Amino acid sequence: MDAVQKADSGHPGTPMALAPVAYLLWTRFLRHNPANPAWPDRDRFVLSCGHASMLLYSLLHLTGYDVSMEDLKQFRQLHSRTPGHPERGFTAGVEVTTGPLGQGVGNSVGLAIAERFLAAKFNRDGLPLVQHRVWTLASDGDMMEGVASEAASIAGHLQLGNLKVIYDDNHITIDGHTDIAFSEDVGKRFEAYGWRVLHVDDGNDLAALTQALETAREETRKPVLVRVRTIIAWPAPTKRDTPEAHGAPLGEEEIRRTKEIMGWTEPPFTVPADVREHMLEVKERGEDLETAWNTRLEEYRKANPDLAKEFQGWLSGELPRGWVDALPTFTPKDGKLATRQASQTVLNALAAKIPNLIGGSADLATSNGTIIKKGGDFEADSVGQNLHFGVREHGMGSCCNGIAAHGGIRPFAGTFLIFFDYMKPAIRLAAFSRLPVIFIGTHDSIGLGEDGPTHQPIEQLAMLRAIPDLVTLRPADATETVEAWRIAMERSDGPTALVLTRQKLPVLDRTLLAPASDVRRGGYVLYDPPGGFQAILMATGSEVHLALDSAKQLLEAGTRVRVVSIPSWELFEAQPAEYRESVLPRAIPARVAIEAASGFGWERYLGPQGAMISMHGFGASAPAEALFQHFGFTTEHVIETVKSVMEKSR
Repeated sequence: MDAVQKADSGHPGTPMALAPVAYLLWTRFLRHNPANPAWPDRDRFVLSCGHASMLLYSLLHLTGYDVSMEDLKQFRQLHSRTPGHPERGFTAGVEVTTGPLGQGVGNSVGLAIAERFLAAKFNRDGLPLVQHRVWTLASDGDMMEGVASEAASIAGHLQLGNLKVIYDDNHITIDGHTDIAFSEDVGKRFEAYGWRVLHVDDGNDLAALTQALETAREETRKPVLVRVRTIIAWPAPTKRDTPEAHGAPLGEEEIRRTKEIMGWTEPPFTVPADVREHMLEVKERGEDLETAWNTRLEEYRKANPDLAKEFQGWLSGELPRGWVDALPTFTPKDGKLATRQASQTVLNALAAKIPNLIGGSADLATSNGTIIKKGGDFEADSVGQNLHFGVREHGMGSCCNGIAAHGGIRPFAGTFLIFFDYMKPAIRLAAFSRLPVIFIGTHDSIGLGEDGPTHQPIEQLAMLRAIPDLVTLRPADATETVEAWRIAMERSDGPTALVLTRQKLPVLDRTLLAPASDVRRGGYVLYDPPGGFQAILMATGSEVHLALDSAKQLLEAGTRVRVVSIPSWELFEAQPAEYRESVLPRAIPARVAIEAASGFGWERYLGPQGAMISMHGFGASAPAEALFQHFGFTTEHVIETVKSVMEKSR
């Protein structure tokens, strides 16, 4: 109450209502060590209702994490370690970034998947290294969001018995009582998903809460939902059980009267010595738990030295020695290959060398090329590298974020590029949280053909390029696809989007063109004509081939054109200015860019005299060749455009 009031901003009601169950969970059930928030076998705690962040910050402070009283006083202030919603990597003890409702539930499912995968790989009789649980607090709002439903359905199907979700059923949202829009029986819904559902009808009944949490803890065959009926802002005298308590300070008078009801006489931001001593017992227990685990780890090292070394390597994020040697090579002799096909070849080569590379697709694995052929399936009764997410793009992305946040595993998620729209909030949070998830988007343009404009991604590349800290790569052929995967695997501080074709493309002859290794620069000179160049053609993906063909014909007609492949704007922008100038010299204003998508953003490379060949609508249903012809992606149109910009720039 005091922190929200001091900030004059925040959500006091949910932290107040959840304080009893949170107290029990953190002091009696959660296996964690505040002195080492990175202890590998800690239980993971997720506050899916991230607006209740002051509850989490209070728990972190009271139990000995590196969150000071001054941090609490700076709640929601600039550069504070206690931002309005929990942010991964910013505050000690925060496992995942939450706030957008439902995401924490999805992350929790991913965390539980990761624990099961690691346990199956490394645990040995009498020496379990991985045996933790995932505990999540979720709200009515979480239960309304589709991503939580998608993820919960996955969890029930996989029988993730290590997952425990505590549902704060307080019947209040910002707009009023939940019954204005939400009247279903959530418990029955989760039972239908395959969860075990427990009920506590009074969120202040510590005995009933303890019994429910004990039952949840012991359940191993199914994920558990503990529905707890609470009263928001209890025991505030006038604002409890009202929407006003959700997202605004209670006010000085209401706080005074609430403290009076509680018998609390301490001044704001004061923790009595006996309370502090009691809460810090958590730290002592946590240190004992980790010490016991470290002893077990030493025994494990003696009994299983190679596995122990591999375990530590996975947790540290190391890639196995020689993994680069597993990357395949492609030449023009391989014939035409869609970049999605090349990607599948690369993925399988890498997965054989990197056994903690796991993932799957939203029911499109065969089409996406995201099947690890010898990886086995991850199901309720098996643990393999192939995850089957069903038609649940958003849930898939959120789960993969949780897998990455857990540590020890590199996840990937595939679907058609158009359906990145359904997964975009998870992609954004992966970037914000700097999680190394690999998002694979195939069928990347009007080149997918007959499925038509509903499936043809036009604005998706612009959307992805607008997300900070996301690296988007649209390779031109199989050789660039290999390098794109290499970049994605080497990234440890953020996600990568691989954007791939359905249609087959020739493998570029690197004996005549620049090496594909230049993809690491984001943009590079693929071809220069003899005798210098008069204009520049820029392209990504399949349109690079169109640029090369056009440059060849222009050269035969006496016009010399440089061809630049720009598979990643983000990597190109990260290069020194001198390098970017060498690729796109300002002295050459005659520039044309080609991309079978929205041209939004390309003006940064075109300059005032350049021209863009791109899409200006949603596409159409027809064979790919007919579509490229119809929308002007032809050598004739490119040549005409180059001549036009050269004339204007004279």
